[in-house]
Amino acid sequence: MKAFLEYIPLVLFLIIYKLEPRTVEVAGVAFQLGGIFSATAVLIAGTVLVFGSVWLKQGQLSRTQWLVVGAVLVFGGITLLLRSESILKWKAPVVNWILGAVFLGSQWWSKTNMAQTMFGQLVEMPAARWKVLNLSWALLFIALGCANLFVAFTFHEYWVDFKVFGSMGILLVASVVQMFYIYPYLKESVELQEHSTGEPGPEDGK
Repeated sequence: MKAFLEYIPLVLFLIIYKLEPRTVEVAGVAFQLGGIFSATAVLIAGTVLVFGSVWLKQGQLSRTQWLVVGAVLVFGGITLLLRSESILKWKAPVVNWILGAVFLGSQWWSKTNMAQTMFGQLVEMPAARWKVLNLSWALLFIALGCANLFVAFTFHEYWVDFKVFGSMGILLVASVVQMFYIYPYLKESVELQEHSTGEPGPEDGK
């Protein structure tokens, strides 16, 4: 549910972007709705509202969430200030490259890499397996950033669709592949936990 809520600003951005530009008047104030610049304003407002609500409820945001909020405010703000669509096209590539760099750098900067930090509560795996998983996520984010940049500046009519649905779909597929990768160890972890707590496992109920 939380992951879905975080995509709401992007979905609103896509909807407003697809609208034909029109003048809308609310409470006597006229403004243009539709097109890249009004969509960017909605993206900024939606991001502040959604992540602000998460922050109020949880008392904090993760580093990744702060990165997303910061990127939206910086790139979105500059886009509106300079009236340049090209500025906003760099947001997704830069965010993905930073995430890729964080995953890659964590293999040398800390005792536990980012993959193990994020998913270590779910499963216990050998260090070599964590290294492979972490490197895979790093390369995925770097490649995703390159793909976003390529589509944004080569296929202008599709870049927003790819930004919203393409990236989401790729990350979803990667998450499914990851589950197959960690499943054998996830099963072992559950069995060990059941054995240590004395709770019956699936075989004990037969």
